[in-house]
Amino acid sequence: MLRGWCAYFRPGVSNVAFCYLSHYVWMRVVRWIRRKHLGITWKQLRRRYCDGGWWLATEERELFNPAKVSTTRYRYRGTAIPSPWPTAA
Repeated sequence: MLRGWCAYFRPGVSNVAFCYLSHYVWMRVVRWIRRKHLGITWKQLRRRYCDGGWWLATEERELFNPAKVSTTRYRYRGTAIPSPWPTAA
C-alpha cells in the first residue's frame, strides 16, 4: 500500500512527506515488534530484524522505505499543450 501511495504522489513535490512517512512507518513497526516481544533490547531487535543496519530487513524481505523514492517535478511539456490564442502572423 505504501508503494502505491508513493507512486501516485511521486510527480509532485513530496520529498518531505515521504521522509516523514518513512520515519512514521519505521516507528510504528518497531513499536509493534517491541510489543510483540516483551523485554527485547535494541541490540537484540537490530540483530534479529534489521540485518546489520537500522532499517528493518531480513534475507527474504525488507520494509519499504518511502524516503528512497525519487520525486519528479512537473514535466515541461513545451508545445505539447495547444495554445488557445491565435498566433500573430
